Amino acid sequence: MSNEFLRQMPSGRTFSGKDGLIWRLHLDSPLLAALIVLCLGGLLVLYSAGDSNTDLLIRQSVRLGGGFVALFVLAQVPPRTYRFWAPAVYAAGLVLLVLVLFIGTEAKGAKRWLTIPGVASFQPAELMKLAVPAMVAWYFSERSLPARFRDVLLVMLITLVPVLLIARQPDLGTSLLVASAGLLVLFVAGLSWRLILAAMSMLAIAAPLMYFFVLHPYQRRRVDTFFNPEADPLGAGWNIIQSKTAIGSGGVSGKGWLNGTQSRLDFLPESSTDFILAVLAEEGGLIGVLLLLALYTVIIGRGLFISWQAQETFNRLLASSLALTFFIYVFVNIGMVSGLLPVVGVPLPLISYGGTSIVTLLAGFGIMMSIHTHRKLLSNH
Repeated sequence: MSNEFLRQMPSGRTFSGKDGLIWRLHLDSPLLAALIVLCLGGLLVLYSAGDSNTDLLIRQSVRLGGGFVALFVLAQVPPRTYRFWAPAVYAAGLVLLVLVLFIGTEAKGAKRWLTIPGVASFQPAELMKLAVPAMVAWYFSERSLPARFRDVLLVMLITLVPVLLIARQPDLGTSLLVASAGLLVLFVAGLSWRLILAAMSMLAIAAPLMYFFVLHPYQRRRVDTFFNPEADPLGAGWNIIQSKTAIGSGGVSGKGWLNGTQSRLDFLPESSTDFILAVLAEEGGLIGVLLLLALYTVIIGRGLFISWQAQETFNRLLASSLALTFFIYVFVNIGMVSGLLPVVGVPLPLISYGGTSIVTLLAGFGIMMSIHTHRKLLSNH
């Protein structure tokens, strides 16, 4: 194949052999199809979990629509633009997090939102799920890999500052996700196993101190409940006990759509948000859960494939971090719903009822599609 022919081909032709409308719109067909199927299935589960509440379904559909708009818009932006603006967006996010502490809107004992009068409220912490990995990827884009000890310390600082500000709100779930997003870039950048083991050892040593001096009382209760939910079966342990009951009662094939009892009879709190997986397990059984896990595996696998094909360090690190952070979402939610992890308020991605988190997740996939479809042409030498 001649160089002249390659120059005349549309961008991406040499990689995929495709020249359709989807590719010209900078969208990745396999990833987009999997996301659409996941979201449509999620609406069915939400309809049942919300006791056939059509208003809930409509609001979720609107938010999903906004998320796909964000996905489409961000997919059109070349990755070099994300790289250029990463430090500015990160700095702006820090400013917004500081503003939350002083003028944030409080609800249910947490101050997490900024309100624009007459417009809407939003969570600046959600922005940091994208800004932190982009900032860390930007930092490593001009440095040799694997990461050196000095680089590790600086990246820890870049990640730790927003994490502490978010934990102060308090919002343990989001702070853990932001920390994961930044540290995953560090891991992909070639962090040595000696440093990983040292960090894990330090965390294990610091865990008791964090329990007594860092965690809020309600967070300590969640940890206590994780180790012994039966100690307070009608109080703190109620959610996880009912969740495991719903999961176990579904059996292999489930009770059928709209036939669940734990959620529809109000035994399972937060059935449309954090514990929606229990609803799926009760109504769809093991088969339904396995289908969901298969779909998640396709999405995560496609994201890692995109990162593997990325041609520049920034693109590769950012795409892999976004894909692996999505995995952390899935892993933590399933772990806490099944009683294998403490309850930290992490939703089941693109299934749980939510607002800003849905837009953030789909925006991240838009960035990944941009990385994939804006690759440069290969030429023969």
